[in-house]
Amino acid sequence: MDKYYWGIDLGGTKVECAVISREDDRCVLRERIPSHAERGYAHILNRIQFLVARCAETLGCYPSEIGFGTPGALDPVTGLMKNCNSTALNGQPLHRDLADLLKVRVRLANDANCLALAETHLGVVRQVNPNAEVVFAIIMGTGVGAGIVVNGKVIHGLHGIAGEWGHNVIEPAGRECYCGKRGCLETVISGQGLEIAYHQRTGVQRSLSEIMQLSQHGEADAMLIQDRLMRYFGLAVAQIINVLDPDVIVVGGGVGNIDLLYDTGRQAIMPHLFNPVLNTAIVKPILGDSAGVFGAAMLVK
Repeated sequence: MDKYYWGIDLGGTKVECAVISREDDRCVLRERIPSHAERGYAHILNRIQFLVARCAETLGCYPSEIGFGTPGALDPVTGLMKNCNSTALNGQPLHRDLADLLKVRVRLANDANCLALAETHLGVVRQVNPNAEVVFAIIMGTGVGAGIVVNGKVIHGLHGIAGEWGHNVIEPAGRECYCGKRGCLETVISGQGLEIAYHQRTGVQRSLSEIMQLSQHGEADAMLIQDRLMRYFGLAVAQIINVLDPDVIVVGGGVGNIDLLYDTGRQAIMPHLFNPVLNTAIVKPILGDSAGVFGAAMLVK
């Protein structure tokens, strides 16, 4: 067995590798290089190969297995990547090509799954409930997604879409989503969705942080947007708890930094919950930008 867990995070502009000790979960090496993704798929593969070789030379050993955090999902039927914002990866057999190129076993997961794994094994979940069986980790930023970990392992699902919470329709007559449906949760409580809602009401474009500041100062339109966030967050999270009943919910992404989600938002869950009390820990992540690459390494745990 390898001495280390190896993980690589494929970002929009960088490729990052982290190597973690199996003995004590200590990160022994972390390096990143530009991906130059605009040069195409083959170039991305070459950059990954270069980084793995460089890290292996530094450590004096080569892995037998590597976990990869990707900006999209692997379709388990076709074996091709889909839904990647690094568009050069879409439609490509990334799993197979990496295995052939690097001569290792490969495990892939998207960024939300990597967040869930990292915070479960190395982050906030270990602090609040080290015996947690089910963890639901949300990314609420420009978009909305989630990852599910059960007994320490990511749930991918039959179609590779487990955790795609952001594409549940919650406002049927709402704004059109890029996925083709209307009123997806992503169009409602993402940072972009909230900013668009404010602009539609006022004709003024503001960032979400500005809107929330105005809400605290009593501006009526900003307060309505804040109420919209809390109401739909409560409804959507209650649906998850009613189905999965997770021990811990981790709320990452820029919208997750809004402190009201952890008291007012928590209260908004209760009217929709199929239980008289809410014991689920709802917490912020603690690993920051380390979550992607650390979670990739935890794919091989």
